[in-house]
Amino acid sequence: MVGADMDLKKPIKLTDGDFAAAVKKYPLIVVDFWAAWCGPCKMVAPVIDELSKELSGKVVFGKVNIDEDREIAGQLGIMSIPTLVVFKGGVAVDKIVGALPKEQLLLKLNAYL
Repeated sequence: MVGADMDLKKPIKLTDGDFAAAVKKYPLIVVDFWAAWCGPCKMVAPVIDELSKELSGKVVFGKVNIDEDREIAGQLGIMSIPTLVVFKGGVAVDKIVGALPKEQLLLKLNAYL
């Protein structure tokens, strides 16, 4: 189900209010739960930006700032950041905790492409 709406070249900002709709809209979306004060989050942010360009049309990346939008993080049991949650067909299928190097992250994501 690749289409123009999957052809995003940068992560989209998600909030508690639009999170559920985004997870349903995109067949494969990876959501980065982060905060501005988080050092490892700052390390993984450029990797997410690169992957969103490289995997455009295959996967959409979203970002949730847990300081601004706490509800969805609580519902998903996010206990530490950065945490990436992979949603396929609207269902959470994987949770990746910590700042992984690009190669390791790509290996994990390839299983869902």
